[in-house]
Amino acid sequence: MDVVLNINKPPGLTSFAVVSRVRRLLNVKKAGHAGTLDPMATGVLLVLTGRATRLSQFLMGRPKEYLGIIKLGIETDSCDLEGQIIRQCEVPVLDREVLASVISEFTGDIVQRPPAFSAIKIDGQPAYKKARKGVAVDIPERQVRVDSIELINFIADEVTIKVCCSKGTYIRSLARDIGQRLGSCGTLAALTRTAVGEFRLEQALELESITAKDGIIMDQALDFMPEMMIDSNGYQRTKHGNNIMVNEKGERDIYYRIKYDGHLVALGQFKDDNQLHPKIVL
Repeated sequence: MDVVLNINKPPGLTSFAVVSRVRRLLNVKKAGHAGTLDPMATGVLLVLTGRATRLSQFLMGRPKEYLGIIKLGIETDSCDLEGQIIRQCEVPVLDREVLASVISEFTGDIVQRPPAFSAIKIDGQPAYKKARKGVAVDIPERQVRVDSIELINFIADEVTIKVCCSKGTYIRSLARDIGQRLGSCGTLAALTRTAVGEFRLEQALELESITAKDGIIMDQALDFMPEMMIDSNGYQRTKHGNNIMVNEKGERDIYYRIKYDGHLVALGQFKDDNQLHPKIVL
């Protein structure tokens, strides 16, 4: 079973727990996910089975969309409501124009500091493991891409935003930083991932109701990639990981779906204009 499952992750479960549950429900030995969601978060979690686990890097790189609620007036050590409160602040009177202006400052290529309670490795160990032991964690700032932030609603001390961003963006950090920019402090009260690339929440499956028939085949899951058709000679070379001469010119910096007789057989990149190298043979 080599498929991608678009699952609506329920709250309270780790992404690893969801994968384990899928493994048991579908009786598959090999499974993984394409992008972690925090336990408190819900929404699109892509679970890959069998050979589809080799697609993880490509699906993780797809744009993400989130719906988040920022609670102003408190800051926690984890930047969400599951953490310990480390600061309390006055909440300013909210104004739509001011909110929209502040939020817009966090679009484009921005620098953010991930939360101490994150899976980023420090000295070979996930930061959250150190933080849970009370060890001070200093995570370097890094650049991420936020394509857009839309102000959905605000009432009292809560601000709801929709964020479209690149992988590696922490919405918890955005909540903290937006709160500070508003002259207060903030933490993430709720988070739903509404899309990963073309996979949307509206089509997501409930975890306990999935079946073996619900998976999306690898070729369809990678539909965003251009395809390159090869002949029988190219297929024989692909099986052994050898370069293939093709009639069409291709771009070097992107991956292609290499297909033979209508079936996906490999993923590859061009070494020059007409020479295609199969990097992942499926």
